[in-house]
Amino acid sequence: PVEFTVDDPVASVDEDKFREEAAAGRMRPEWTWFADDGSRIVARAVWWGRSDSERPIALDCLHVLPGVPDRAALATELLLRGHAEFGAAPEFILRLPRGWREEPATAAAVAWRASAATAAGLTDAVERLQYEWTRAAGVPAPSDRLVFRPGQDDDFLAVFRRVAVGSLDFATQQDLATIGAGRQARGDLEFYLSCPGERSWWRLAETTAGELAGFAIPSATPYHRNVGYLGVVPELRGRGYVDDLLGEITRVHAADGADRITATTDVSNTPMAAAFDRANYQVTEVVMVFQAPSGS
Repeated sequence: PVEFTVDDPVASVDEDKFREEAAAGRMRPEWTWFADDGSRIVARAVWWGRSDSERPIALDCLHVLPGVPDRAALATELLLRGHAEFGAAPEFILRLPRGWREEPATAAAVAWRASAATAAGLTDAVERLQYEWTRAAGVPAPSDRLVFRPGQDDDFLAVFRRVAVGSLDFATQQDLATIGAGRQARGDLEFYLSCPGERSWWRLAETTAGELAGFAIPSATPYHRNVGYLGVVPELRGRGYVDDLLGEITRVHAADGADRITATTDVSNTPMAAAFDRANYQVTEVVMVFQAPSGS
């Protein structure tokens, strides 16, 4: 790796992390871009993808040395060149500590990166909370209100479409507005089928009277078990079923030996954040995501 010192108060990729990710094929030389001033490296952009990805999924690290006169402008140029080479504009994921707005150095580090992301076409920004469950939080008791059963892909496709109505998730709202309910549901189904988790974990949820209440999709990342997706059909919202669905996902992973479960929700999705809090999931960081408008 090229020697490059990163001293910003935001999450970055150090040499050990890069070596680990590169060995797994999740970071690659062709996805790692540098800018130099003729004598030294002054900027770096490191994109990430899954080991089987044909092109990167997300920008995981963006840094320009403090002495560069216009850090945002150089970062923008680096992103635009990468996007042109990839034939796409992967989202930019910026990991931050809680309360980052109250820390001047962190707020400044976010500001020039946000300016660069916007100038490079990643004009939609959403702030998310990253959560984590560990064994210390305890495994919830089985639901006495919902019955869980497996289902076919078409069953889940239909429920994806139903639970999207009135969703507080930013990405879902954007997709519904730009590509329509059918394509949005199909996209969600295909995404979760592509994740490292097992399809056999997925469950439809019904009330004890046999009425469809929603679904629970335990999933995984390349690193940890993950909550994945859960949703309650609009006509049964407001009854606390979100707790039952989250509890089922937690139990599925815990029963399979997971010691850590990660999850993410938009800051604006306060009901989901409250459900994580009730289930003893802990916030570990804030994630800012900059992305191109849906459908672009």
